[in-house]
Amino acid sequence: MGEKRVDELAVIYEDEVLLVCDKPAGVIVHADGTGAPTLTDAVAAHLAATGRAGVRPQAVQRLDRETTGLVLFSLDRATQPALDAQMASPTPHKSYLAVVKGAFPRGLRRIERPIGRDRHDARRMRACRPGQGKPARTLVRPVAEEGGRTLLLVQLVTGRRHQIRVHLASLGFPLVGDELYGGARSAAGLLLHAWREGVDHPVTGERLCLETAWPTRLWPTCPPALLDR
Repeated sequence: MGEKRVDELAVIYEDEVLLVCDKPAGVIVHADGTGAPTLTDAVAAHLAATGRAGVRPQAVQRLDRETTGLVLFSLDRATQPALDAQMASPTPHKSYLAVVKGAFPRGLRRIERPIGRDRHDARRMRACRPGQGKPARTLVRPVAEEGGRTLLLVQLVTGRRHQIRVHLASLGFPLVGDELYGGARSAAGLLLHAWREGVDHPVTGERLCLETAWPTRLWPTCPPALLDR
């Protein structure tokens, strides 16, 4: 998929210090030097349109261009370090939905394989042997199976580049739509979505339970196994 401009920002939560939105596919979070439209630009435009033109949003997490879902922005420099610390915490706080081809093994799967750059392709990362790359840990649980595909609930314990994509591909289950890592082609694009996130508000300390609308491009309806989670 090519570059895409955000015509209407889907805001999930917003107050004086924090904004969370649902990123569409085909949009980068930060500027990459090419002049392509960014999610940060869209958030700044939204703030300007609501009388907050002087606020400079700063994304405290990122998603790959074709990944959709929750992205958190700091709107206040004084409280941003608290958000950054939460994002760097080894405690899983964000849940992703991913679709792979085939029947993924049942039960909770802990993937612990270091991740490093692929020396043969600058676009790719790779799962490394112990002692190489950076430590990476991913938790994966299958929640539904239909039409030769499995819907997975995924949580990151660490946050390496392409971590979910690399770890699942290393098990022989690349994401549907992830041709970079050997996944099957998909008219719906890369089937990876940041769905739910728990964040402690940096001012009040209140626990915010954030969630996007159900991503029907990944799976038609929310499986019963996820309704009470």
